[in-house]
Amino acid sequence: MADLRETLEAHVDKGSVPGAVGLVARGDRIDVAAVGSVDVEGSAPMARDSIFRIASITKPVVAAAVMMLVEDGRIALDDPVARWLPELASPSVVRTPASPVDDVVPAVRPITVFHLLSSRTGYGFASDFSLPAVAALATALKQGPPAPQAVPAPDDWMAALGRIPLLHQPGDGWLYNLSSELQGVLISRVTGRPLPDFLAERIFEPLGMTDTAFAVPPAKLDRFTAYYGAAPEGGLTLLDAADGQWSRPPAFPSGAGGLVSTADDWLAFGRMLLAQGAAGSRQLLSPASVRQMTTNQLTVAERKAGGLFLEGMGWGFGAAVDVERAEPWSVPGRYGWVGGTGTTAHIIPATGTVTIMLSQLQMGGPSFPELMRDFWRYAAEV
Repeated sequence: MADLRETLEAHVDKGSVPGAVGLVARGDRIDVAAVGSVDVEGSAPMARDSIFRIASITKPVVAAAVMMLVEDGRIALDDPVARWLPELASPSVVRTPASPVDDVVPAVRPITVFHLLSSRTGYGFASDFSLPAVAALATALKQGPPAPQAVPAPDDWMAALGRIPLLHQPGDGWLYNLSSELQGVLISRVTGRPLPDFLAERIFEPLGMTDTAFAVPPAKLDRFTAYYGAAPEGGLTLLDAADGQWSRPPAFPSGAGGLVSTADDWLAFGRMLLAQGAAGSRQLLSPASVRQMTTNQLTVAERKAGGLFLEGMGWGFGAAVDVERAEPWSVPGRYGWVGGTGTTAHIIPATGTVTIMLSQLQMGGPSFPELMRDFWRYAAEV
């Protein structure tokens, strides 16, 4: 079997990705490899502490922060969110998923904190992005590929959202992404603090996640990787340079996909979940909260309502939970997700394993799925 370095280098050598960092940790053993370069020009070698846009593997971090507020007694899972998000006090719902946005009926129940955490608010991306209520999210809210400087500030964003109907009734099915954005706004409004400040105090600082934030400061830009997509004519096209979208704080800190981080930073977060919320002598989350986060919360019908992307997959709080073995690497109970900027991070409670792979390759490109699966296959075999 090829080792981790050889697994990743095979993709760098054929030009499908400039570089990558892979990490597999089980107990005290950490297998890590940094290969290739931070950009296609080869201006610097990839390193273990290279910083990446982690996109959707932001989601479980923000879900953990919501659960901290639940444990603090600031909110409860069955609380209607309208107390803090009044823009969602009286949502309307399109009559059918294919209905135009002006053909609506009232919501039959309020949106709750639990709906946000389980991605069942009625807002979000379905498997059919052309549905009118789904398309409106991309146009009005700048949802889609990460572009943090394009998104309006939270109050303006929420005002725009309040004018868009739900795709289905709250609680009736899973939809992707937007519930995590709402979690970030909820945290800020409940605490009266910016989301980046709360995450830094309650998660990043206690776990020593020193390179995790919503922007990269000038002193760290030399460790920040570029971000690429597949060019129509072949090869790679630059989507964001190191001094681009993430070089300054955004107006809207995205709870769904806005963080930058390193492999070791996310490892610290993953190990906290494996330790049932403990980090050294501190208990950041209770074991009960970790179990809720990492347990499938969806029925089969709720999974199918939004077209949850992979067979055998459920959803916990902020990330997927494998409910059956559909592939050699999808161990039941595996918790984590894949980010649109070429990232993947999971914990496997049954084996005490954390797996992280960070690259600069847009998920929509043809090469990323192969890279991801080769990494997962390696992680399952070691």
